[in-house]
Amino acid sequence: MSEQIRETPPVEGSRTETRIDDDAQSSATDRREMIAAGGGNVVAATTTERHNWSRINDSPMWYFFALFATVLVAVLTDSLPPGLLSGLAVTVMLGGLLIWIGSLIPGLRNFGLPTILCTFVPAALIFFGIMPENVTTVVTDFMDTIGFLDFIIAAIIAGAVLGMPRQLLVRAGPRFAVPLVGCVVLTFLVIGGLGAALGRGFVDSILLIAAPVMAGGLGVGALPMSEMYASQTGDTAAMYLSGLMAAVVLANIVCILAAGVLNGLGRSRVKMFVGFDGKGELLRVKSRAQDLKMPPKKTSATFLGLGKGVMITAVLYTLGTTLNTFFPVLHEFAWLIVAAALLKVFRLFPDELEESASEWGDLMTTYFVPALLVGVSIAYIDLEEVIQAVGDPVFMLLVITSVLVAGLIAGLLGMLVRFYFLEAAVTPGLVMADTGGSGDVAVLSAAGRIHLMPFAALTTRLGGALTLFITSLLVPFLG
Repeated sequence: MSEQIRETPPVEGSRTETRIDDDAQSSATDRREMIAAGGGNVVAATTTERHNWSRINDSPMWYFFALFATVLVAVLTDSLPPGLLSGLAVTVMLGGLLIWIGSLIPGLRNFGLPTILCTFVPAALIFFGIMPENVTTVVTDFMDTIGFLDFIIAAIIAGAVLGMPRQLLVRAGPRFAVPLVGCVVLTFLVIGGLGAALGRGFVDSILLIAAPVMAGGLGVGALPMSEMYASQTGDTAAMYLSGLMAAVVLANIVCILAAGVLNGLGRSRVKMFVGFDGKGELLRVKSRAQDLKMPPKKTSATFLGLGKGVMITAVLYTLGTTLNTFFPVLHEFAWLIVAAALLKVFRLFPDELEESASEWGDLMTTYFVPALLVGVSIAYIDLEEVIQAVGDPVFMLLVITSVLVAGLIAGLLGMLVRFYFLEAAVTPGLVMADTGGSGDVAVLSAAGRIHLMPFAALTTRLGGALTLFITSLLVPFLG
């Protein structure tokens, strides 16, 4: 992790850009490839690369600790001011430290340990009475009143939808839609039916367990869903988020284990059935392989481009809230998805504006996801409720079943459109049920198919938007 982001002097006739400066060419190249594989997520990148313990948040370690100590002094002397900058200081510093610690542990970092630490360690510090009260107050205000949560979620959603190549949607959409849509819808129905039979209720089982599991990540999963449910019931998002996050994290672990089992079956000498294992190839029709190609991730963006990305995201979010006011049948995030999808499908935006929105979303997922997880942990997650949820055998059964059913259905439906069973079971199946980002990398690594990351990116973007949209339609039925 030896590259630094710096301002390159403008050349006449060109725009000033944020570029990657290679201190060591080979390691910087590896870093860019890992970030590209992880969908631009620094959390994902840390799970696959050889960890550079001397850098935290891509900054020299000792300088990071000096910055961290500065914030710590403000906390301990009760001089931490409220507001946007203090909220960023606390969440970015603590998120960077926890990601670094989780990435130091070989093996476990491939099972999403950095993400788990960011999600639950701050909540645990509050649970045991260690977290200073002024930190909790500042971060809660930062997430709620200042709106950092909505700021990040809107950027992720807008960037994901507008950043998906239209040609890919047109050419690959019909083929990939069968296992993807079928995986989501049928898993919802199975879990709803099983939950109803076990006394948890059909809709509640879908919305509180299957939906967050099948959202393909946190940004379009547990986080916006908690706000949807709160707006429908009049409760707070915090009342839902602990259980939703517990479902997502538990499902991620099951996904990794299931991927490892599938990989083992593929490597065994016993041939399961015709079309079971493609040895890494997704399509059984070789001539159609180019239909499912994702473009490489960009490693630089102009300052003006990022500025336009902020503008587009803010306006689309405002449009979503306005439409929700007049048509409350859909949540503002669902309306945002609809608006962005219409812009993409009907080519209502020029390429430069779509790229700007995508670049801004990539920036948020690359650098600020750890800060977001820390903020969510402090402001919304009650560790006692998480413990109660994980200790519920019905909850455990439904989460595990969600993962297994998703993989099985995706594999079977994938075979109908000439995919190999194992590869389709992994993506879109298991990839839909992991945490996105680091979860995608961990699942594909366990399956021995990390090269399928482009398909995982397609799954996360399309599947996540679809799941959130379906969830918004069911929210009015939440008990």
